[in-house]
Amino acid sequence: MNWCEACALAFSFFAGNAFADDSIPASLTGAKGDPARGRAIVANRQVGLCLLCHSGPFPEERFQGNLAPDLRGAARLTEGQIRQRIVDSRKVNPQSIMPAYYRSEGLARVAPAYRGKTVLTAEQIEDVVAYLLTLK
Repeated sequence: MNWCEACALAFSFFAGNAFADDSIPASLTGAKGDPARGRAIVANRQVGLCLLCHSGPFPEERFQGNLAPDLRGAARLTEGQIRQRIVDSRKVNPQSIMPAYYRSEGLARVAPAYRGKTVLTAEQIEDVVAYLLTLK
C-alpha cells in the first residue's frame, strides 16, 4: 500500500464510514500485523508507552502501570474493538485518558514538532493489535 492509499483508507475511517459501533473491523493497512513487533512496541517505553498505564505479561519489565486495565483483558474484545481502542479510545469512552494513537486532528496542546502526526503508524497499530490477539 502506498502513502496515498493509506491516507485515503485513514480518511475513510475518520469520516465514519468504516466504524461499526465500537470497533474498526478492517485492518488500517489491509494486512495483518506482526505479533512480535507488536509486543516490542507495547513493551518499549520510548514508543508505545503502554506500560506507563497498563500492566501485562512482561516479567522482564519493572514498574508496570496500574491506571488502566491489564492488557490480558483484551482477550474479551474482538480484533476490531481492540483496533478502535488503540486508534482513538474516546470514540468508545469519551472520558478515557488513553491517548489517541492514530489521530492527529482535533487534539489540544500538541508540541509544534508533533502537530499533524500520529503517535503510531498504521503498521504499528496493526502490530499491536496482532500482539494483543495472542493474549487470548
